[in-house]
Amino acid sequence: MSKIRELSASAITDAVERLCIEANTSLPADVHAALDAAQASEPWPLAKQTLGLLQQNLCVAAEKELPICQDTGMACVFLDIGQDLHIEGDLQAAVDEGVRRGYEKAYLRKSVTGDPLQRCNTGDNTPAFLTVHLVPGDGCRVTVAPKGAGSENMSRLAMLKPADGVEGVKEFVLETVRLAGANPCPPIVLGIGIGGTFDKCAALAKQALLRPLDQPNPDPYYAALERELLDAVNATGFGPQGFGGATTCLGVSIEQAPTHVACLPVAVNMSCHVTRRAWAEL
Repeated sequence: MSKIRELSASAITDAVERLCIEANTSLPADVHAALDAAQASEPWPLAKQTLGLLQQNLCVAAEKELPICQDTGMACVFLDIGQDLHIEGDLQAAVDEGVRRGYEKAYLRKSVTGDPLQRCNTGDNTPAFLTVHLVPGDGCRVTVAPKGAGSENMSRLAMLKPADGVEGVKEFVLETVRLAGANPCPPIVLGIGIGGTFDKCAALAKQALLRPLDQPNPDPYYAALERELLDAVNATGFGPQGFGGATTCLGVSIEQAPTHVACLPVAVNMSCHVTRRAWAEL
């Protein structure tokens, strides 16, 4: 029988605090590499210049330890907790305290409202939007992915008919990109969920954004679909910041799940070129 490992909730607070700052001030290496490759291959002069300005912004943010985007987003926190791990303390409270400290310490913009209609700002960017998965082992992986509203507002979900098939999925993704236009601050990254239930599909789409852009779906069928959709989205010609060009999208990631014989849910969770995420193993 496995021995249960103990982990203090304060360790999670400390990790979340650090990751909130890191995710908002440093772009992940895979996204940075995708921007470098896009700038090198972009044929349209204005688009190439715009990508250069985005890169300059990243350099200034790194030098001055400032946020890479003025919208420091909602703190989306993902915990993969080993089934042989016991956390001592209140998990949600520990995560919220980490967000509170991180956003205060780094003077990050606080954008969370306590109620969706009455619109009163909570003042500390809490509560965190927490997702917990139980996994084998006794470890704990903490991922913080701040999500700004410019791209989140352009995200969509549809309950397609099974007869719509893969062509229906592709059309829905492209329609979502066309409707978004320049609003999500392209070049964008697309997380796509296919299958599951209504709520599961949306969660899959957000989970897809956590996967590094240089890691395709392990299923060759979906890896090929990711490449096809990336080419199709870039063919729309919106380009960086909507100024035209060949770089509308840096990457497409798909996560799929079993679903009902009468269902074909598909969700598109959109992120801008500053797709932020940072993680730690505890």
